[in-house]
Amino acid sequence: MGSRDEPNKTEWAERPLFSFAAILLWRAPLAQHSGSRALVTELLRRIEDIVAPTIVGMGYELVRVAMSRGGTLQIMIEPADGRPMDVEACATLSRALSAVLDVEDPISGSYTLEVSSPGIDRPLTREKDFARWAGHVVRVETAQPIDGRRRFKGTLVGLADGLIRLRLEDGREVPLPRADVTKAKLELTDALLDEHRRAQEGAEQTH
Repeated sequence: MGSRDEPNKTEWAERPLFSFAAILLWRAPLAQHSGSRALVTELLRRIEDIVAPTIVGMGYELVRVAMSRGGTLQIMIEPADGRPMDVEACATLSRALSAVLDVEDPISGSYTLEVSSPGIDRPLTREKDFARWAGHVVRVETAQPIDGRRRFKGTLVGLADGLIRLRLEDGREVPLPRADVTKAKLELTDALLDEHRRAQEGAEQTH
């Protein structure tokens, strides 16, 4: 693990499929935080508040902040104008965010900072995500059982009045309270790959 007295270690890895993104791993101080889920959630929200102004100011959007049990702090971002993410962008953002986190120092200890783009089978974390990706297949997990189950797979209908609506494979439509959803992500399908390819081609023509 790195420290303030040692150079940061950087590793690169290509994300799969057509995401064209890179993951920057940076080892730096992070506090040991072994409290309850509520405390972890509070910590992640604080980190969001710390990094969001820098991300937005650089022309990007914050998709998700998450912490793994192995001590990896993942900051997932995407360009606000829809252009493709690349290695250079990840490197620039990583340097900027590591500097901000070093100054604010929300916690102490060792961690791995991972800056990445969402990829194709991306998580759905914001209200606008459920509108943007309506019509695609998603997987959703809930904290509490709904109709005897916690895992759902179906076509995303949309989000309204705090309810995520899915059309299951048997044709039934189920409402899932967004407040109870612990995980929601796109399922990799041919339709999703086709849309991603068209978006990439459009972005290349524009830029």
